[in-house]
Amino acid sequence: MQVADAKKWMLLFNEKIQDKQAFLSELDTPIGDGDHGGNMSRGMLAVVAELETQNFESAGALFKMVAMQLLSKVGGASGPLYGSAFLGLSQKIDSEGLGAGLEAALANIQKRGQAQLGDKTMVDVWIPVLADLQENALTVQKIADHVAATKDLQAKKGRASYVGERSVGHVDPGSYSSGLLFEALLEAEVG
Repeated sequence: MQVADAKKWMLLFNEKIQDKQAFLSELDTPIGDGDHGGNMSRGMLAVVAELETQNFESAGALFKMVAMQLLSKVGGASGPLYGSAFLGLSQKIDSEGLGAGLEAALANIQKRGQAQLGDKTMVDVWIPVLADLQENALTVQKIADHVAATKDLQAKKGRASYVGERSVGHVDPGSYSSGLLFEALLEAEVG
């Protein structure tokens, strides 16, 4: 992936996060702290500020910056999880490509959050999206379907697990923001 492609992807992701900031926090209110939108907005604004002032020698270097900004600026579980994801991506993207980079990102998310498929976390979007990407079959509709599928799950990890059965009937906010990340990837046409 070229630096320009990585930058385009992150700028599109930022636009989606800013546009959906209030909605992300609404999703987070019944099953979390209600701050997912604000946290992700703050983190991505910090990323954009760095994108506008720095030059990067590789996509890996750009994604490492994204990781560091999200780790330092995003509160709650999202900062460490997204930060870990972009760190994994940064380590593989230049040498092994997008697929391997996203696999490393997912591995880091699972290592950090200890989540499996069905736990009602961002992993419930990442795993099927990566499978769709491998088959060259990822669409905006499939992303939306993967995100929507988290609504019927009971949370087993994170803040949402504290509300038990009351987590059923709510879309997972981290899954929704992950959906925005992958929509931005499709729009950037870099996959």
